[in-house]
Amino acid sequence: MPQQGILLVVSGPSGTGKGTICRELLRSNPQLKYSISATTRQPRTGEADGVNYLFVAKNHFQTMIENDDLLEWAEVYGNFYGTPRHYVLEQLKNGYDVVLEIDTQGAMKIKEKFPEGVYIYIIPPSLDELADRIHKRGTDSLEVIKKRLHCASAELAQAHNYHYIVVNDQVAAAVQKVETIIAAEKHRAERNTDLIDSLCQARCN
Repeated sequence: MPQQGILLVVSGPSGTGKGTICRELLRSNPQLKYSISATTRQPRTGEADGVNYLFVAKNHFQTMIENDDLLEWAEVYGNFYGTPRHYVLEQLKNGYDVVLEIDTQGAMKIKEKFPEGVYIYIIPPSLDELADRIHKRGTDSLEVIKKRLHCASAELAQAHNYHYIVVNDQVAAAVQKVETIIAAEKHRAERNTDLIDSLCQARCN
């Protein structure tokens, strides 16, 4: 039976580049699976259903809540986001690591159910740099941009609830930091109790 996979939860204010970091991690690590969130927001230019998100209507999202099909869900900027339960649990059971890119509300709900997960918070080098990145992205209206920047400071205050803080000044460097975290977590004693037990039993026999 494969060793239980690691649940990797990645959060950070909008514009910090957490999505880019996750994509780079997935590209270089075949043992890492991405959990696609369900959302009621409209797709942005270039986004595809079933690839970036599962885009669903609000009534369908409500049914998922009622059927307990979501590990967590939250309302963010007037839209609903949630993590489908079945996919995550199945991949972890099969020995794959699963990365969730979610907001702080959802991350803390996941942490209540999966305290053994690895929680990483991505931050920008500065708030000025964050504002510049959001403007350059060009996917949101000015009203939405102002709202995101206003919420950024409050979101950053939640960083102490995470296990690791990674500054995304350069994507390649930030990805390497996360990869180092994953490698270290693989060697945590509590994740290798079966290995220790098997060695002890072999010695006794």
